[in-house]
Amino acid sequence: MHSRITILLSILLCLLFLSSNGLASTTKLRVVGSWSSLTLYKNFENPFWTEVVPAEMGMETSMTSLSQVKLKGPAVVRQMSMGVFDVVHTVADYIVSDSPDLAGLDLPGVTTDIETAKKAVAAYRPALEKYLADDFDVKLLSVVPYPAQVLFSSVPISGLDDLKGKKIRASGWTTSEFVTALGATGVTMSFSEVPQALQRGVVDCAITGSLSGYSAGWGEVSDYIYPLPVGGWDYVIGVISMSTWNKLSAEQQTKLQTLITEKLEEPGWAVTAKETQEGIDCLTGKECPHGEPQNLTEVPVTDEARQQVKEVLVNNVLPALAEKVKPETITTWNDTIGKVVGVQAK
Repeated sequence: MHSRITILLSILLCLLFLSSNGLASTTKLRVVGSWSSLTLYKNFENPFWTEVVPAEMGMETSMTSLSQVKLKGPAVVRQMSMGVFDVVHTVADYIVSDSPDLAGLDLPGVTTDIETAKKAVAAYRPALEKYLADDFDVKLLSVVPYPAQVLFSSVPISGLDDLKGKKIRASGWTTSEFVTALGATGVTMSFSEVPQALQRGVVDCAITGSLSGYSAGWGEVSDYIYPLPVGGWDYVIGVISMSTWNKLSAEQQTKLQTLITEKLEEPGWAVTAKETQEGIDCLTGKECPHGEPQNLTEVPVTDEARQQVKEVLVNNVLPALAEKVKPETITTWNDTIGKVVGVQAK
């Protein structure tokens, strides 16, 4: 009898120890990563959820990607409330149709260098967390930028003025608003649909990260690259359903957030600036560490073009944002990102 009690007590103590250390969990996290052809997924998201989390937290995970689930726009995040997925990494622009307040995170022309972009995201993060919780019932875990969003074109261009009358793929309505102000027509379509659309002339140009476009084959159906960051950064947000988050102990929550910051978010930011230039080099026949270089014509970026981008932001994009969101959202934007970049929306 005594030995049985001793065994039972030992088992209970082990269970309590494991639970208190956040290592015992029967939860199998169902994770959707971003686009599987890109380095953010391959080098950071996939190894984080399939290797780091099981090893460090003792949790089982199953991993898929936006490329595999084939759900457009905000649908993949909406599935979280139905218990289909626990964690999702997706481009913020893809879900602004269901949460217009998110659009303030990544407006075209706001930041053109990685250090300013990082300061802007840090300033806006509390607001971003609130919008995501209110509109999707999810907890923000990470924000990581793709390389700077540049313009690919299958037709001859020499600058922004040549975009007039062109059909341009934009990942979200803010970028669409930007190209519309230039006299072009913004066309919203999935990232994976773009190469065929460029090849068939459905669109003349398309905006995405330089290395993202190279990796996904956009350079094979384009002839020109315009490396002015006309489309912002296309931030990928990582979110966990609030239901799943609340099932974790406080210690597990802290550990997961710490791990994702150290192993995914911070290193993801660190490589973005490097990959922006590497993508341009790979597309324009220079040394390419990611494969065979392509031979697109690089369109020179002028100071006049940079000023034109800022004017479109102030005169067109910010007013369009103000029409779609609550006044307090604009106040928040002015007090956060606006202060970082020295621009105020009216």
